[in-house]
Amino acid sequence: MARASAPILREGVVGGLIGAAVVALWFLLFDFARGKPLLTPALLGAAVFYGVNNPIGLEIALAPVVGYTIIHLLAFVAFGIIAAAVIAASEREPTLVIAVVILFAAFETFFLGVVSVLGRAVTDALAWWAILVANFLAAVAMLWYFLLRHRALPRLLVGSWAGVLREGMTAGMIGAAVVAVWFLAIDAVQGEPLRTPRLLGGAFLKIWSGLPGILLYTLVHGLAFALFGIVAAVLIAGAEREPMFVFALMILFTAFEVFFFAALVIGAKWVLDELSAWTVFAGNLLAAASMLAYFFKSHRTLARRMAAAWVEED
Repeated sequence: MARASAPILREGVVGGLIGAAVVALWFLLFDFARGKPLLTPALLGAAVFYGVNNPIGLEIALAPVVGYTIIHLLAFVAFGIIAAAVIAASEREPTLVIAVVILFAAFETFFLGVVSVLGRAVTDALAWWAILVANFLAAVAMLWYFLLRHRALPRLLVGSWAGVLREGMTAGMIGAAVVAVWFLAIDAVQGEPLRTPRLLGGAFLKIWSGLPGILLYTLVHGLAFALFGIVAAVLIAGAEREPMFVFALMILFTAFEVFFFAALVIGAKWVLDELSAWTVFAGNLLAAASMLAYFFKSHRTLARRMAAAWVEED
């Protein structure tokens, strides 16, 4: 039993260290982008060790940074060992694969819950979206490591959905690239290259510090499009079996077109004074058209089957 558990412990420790490093690097970039290096570990360390729950006037000191970093590493190593044990068990009993999904889903929200206990000021200073992105990136990195160690696991986790996920992520990246190129061209014509991602980074991420803020917004932008692409790919897969699913697809893309406007109006209406509304509408329309073109190119018979289904209904 000891010999059998040794690889699990080793995998768990390595996986945990990978996840901890990804989160640390993310928040290092995040803090640097807002001009406050090491603010996150300093604030969390001060909250854990000294009960500080307000970032105002906080001085970044070595002791809380080191103390929190140690706790951070130990917590990730513990989670990594649990994840490695569950993954090893799922190879023997495939039905346990759902436990892997549940475990990483719980991991995504656990840290946000812990931080919320420390106080509203701490949560606001760290930004809830930054916490979710950090945990998501850490989960992806850890799963990538575990999948390399367990080659059969991807088939157990996603089965026939692997192609759908790949197609959705590709479509999302296409849409994200189209929007980025569109606004890069608009900003260049107006004589202010990269103005749009700088404004949107300030509006949604509260980050104004030049290139790091632009890169951070671009990363979040890409992740959002990838998730949207996956949802669209799932609906496309459903439409292959039942063409009427295409109505849900059209509703999804219509909602996609108006969602960004709604987010701007609710969260940062002033941005619409800086960016022409038609450029936002055109950018999203081009992205939607490019994603749909990619989907229908990969599903050449879908349009014909949809038309045949509607004729039969008539």
